[in-house]
Formats: sequence, C-alpha cells, structure tokens
Amino acid sequence: MLLSRKNKHRNPMWEERWETFRNHKRGFYSLWIFSILFVLSLFAEIIANDKPLVVNYDSGWYFPIAKPYAETRFGGEFETEADYTDPYVVELIEEKGFLIWPLIRFSYDTINFDVVGSVPSAPSEANLLGTDDKGRDVLARVIYGFRISVLFGFVLTIVSSVIGVAVGASQGYYGGWLDLFGQRFIEVWSGMPTLFLLIILSSFVEPNFWWLLGIMVLFSWMGLVGIVRAEFLRCRNFDYVRAAQAMGVDDKRIMWRHMLPNAMVASLTMMPFILSGSVTTLTSLDFLGFGLPAGSPSLGELLAQGKANLQAPWLGLSAFAVLSIMLTLLVFIGEAVRDAFDPHQKGH
Repeated sequence: MLLSRKNKHRNPMWEERWETFRNHKRGFYSLWIFSILFVLSLFAEIIANDKPLVVNYDSGWYFPIAKPYAETRFGGEFETEADYTDPYVVELIEEKGFLIWPLIRFSYDTINFDVVGSVPSAPSEANLLGTDDKGRDVLARVIYGFRISVLFGFVLTIVSSVIGVAVGASQGYYGGWLDLFGQRFIEVWSGMPTLFLLIILSSFVEPNFWWLLGIMVLFSWMGLVGIVRAEFLRCRNFDYVRAAQAMGVDDKRIMWRHMLPNAMVASLTMMPFILSGSVTTLTSLDFLGFGLPAGSPSLGELLAQGKANLQAPWLGLSAFAVLSIMLTLLVFIGEAVRDAFDPHQKGH
C-alpha cells in the first residue's frame, strides 16, 4: 500500500525531464560545480576572515566571528574590540591558549599592512592572488564578490520572474483592452534608458544592494511577459479551460492550476539565462562605478581596478576567470534545462 501511494505521487513527465537533464553531462556536472561553489561562498566568513574561528584563552572558549570581544578579555589594555591582526593581541592569547584561523586570514575589507613594496602587490604566500590597490586580499574579495553577485542574480531573477509571469498571464488570459494597453506600456517602458536613469538616481541616493535590486526589478520583469502571454493566449481557448469556465471555476484557479504549468515550461528554460544576465548587469554597473557602495566586494570593481592598474594583471585576470567560470556554468545549465523541457526530445 505504501509503494502504491508513492507511485501515485510520481510524475512520469518530470521523471523523464530529470533523466534528460542528467543525460546532458555538461549541464549536469555544471549544476554540481556551480552548487558546490555557491554553497562554499555562503560560508565566506568561515573561509576568509581576519578574525579567528575559535579562541581558547585561559581555559575559556570564544568565537570571535560570531561575537565581538574586548581586548581586555584577553589581557589587553583597551575596552574596544580586539584586533586579531595585531601581533600584540595574538601574543597575549597564545600565552594562555591558542587560536584557530580560517583558511584565508583576510576578510574582503582587511588591509594587509605587512605587504612588502607598493600596492597592488603580486601574488605571494600570504596573498595567493595578490592584493588590490588598497592592500586588500584579492582572493577574499573574489569569494565575497562571487556570493553577492549570485545572491543578487537569484533575487532579481525570482522577483522579476514572478512579476513577469503574473503580468503575462493576466494579459494572455483576459486579452482585450488589458492586453492592448499592457503591450503599449511594455513597448514604452522597455525603451527607457536604464543606465542613464541609474546614473541620475545615483546622484540623489547612495546605491546599495536593495536599492539596485529595486531599480533593476523595474526594468527586468519584462523578460518573461511575452512567453507567458503567448502561452496563455494559446491555452485560453482549449476545451478544458472552456469547460472549467462553464462550470464556474474561479479565474485565478483556472490560471494557477490549469494554464500556468504549461507556461512554466518555457519560463523555466529561460531562468538560467536571466540569472546570468542579472550577474552581468551588476558587474557592469560596478565596473562603471554606479553599482554597490565603494569598498563592497565586487567583481566589477575588481575589473575596474585591473583596467586602472595594467601593471598588475592578477587583478583583471582573477575577476575575469571567476566571471567566465560562473557565466559558463550558468549557460551550460540553461542548455541542459532547455533540452530537458524540449518536447521534441526523445521520450516527450
């Protein structure tokens, strides 16, 4: 009986699509690699930080990455938070205990004052990818920058897709004047100069993650409208939709239960490409200086530093390598998803 219940909830179509996706080796392995990199970046504070993970001092256990501790707690002189990059503080702790450090002993904003020579400095044992023009560790900034780029892309893709699907579904289902005015509005709105508006608005408000996200949502929701609208226009005259309307089923229920699954097939194939476009947009804005606030871990800002410091090729090459790998993986995943939902593929 338990086996029959499990089989009852299995969807053969989705199983075929998953099998097709798995057989697309390039996309399947790209998904695994991207997932591993993203999950690791979520723990950036544990991987790269200028604070130790654990401190054992005088038989007591402390966790500086989770809670600040005054220097006097470790026998120091000041009531301010302990500076673990100060050799004096480290020596005080090691007299009565020990420290466990992250793999990279720099955060994205940590300045390495022990750099020999001028900055940006070349890769070394302390800074595996060198430092930028302010003496900050490039590898730490790449890890944090990768995380913020992907998170920005995910949130922008989800929010804009929800809005785009809702607008496209409404236009396609109801048609008439709503569809006519909606299409004219989209034609006008899509012609707005997004970059110029961002430049103008940045003179009034200091850009941050959520401010940029809100502005980008205003102009990125139109990507899926056309696809969803066309699918709803096609489906609204199907017999099962007409029958549901004749039975008095609510319009929202018809759209959600009966028509949206058909439209989501095309929408899902577009989402990896929308995600890669979102990451590229944020990087471009940061490169031009209209993105995240100054000092934020940004791949675009690292590219701009590489352009301004041609004598330090590790800056541009590091950001370029990360962006290339990230976007390549997303494109391969998108190709695999597209093939999995392609009705002309074998088994569909």
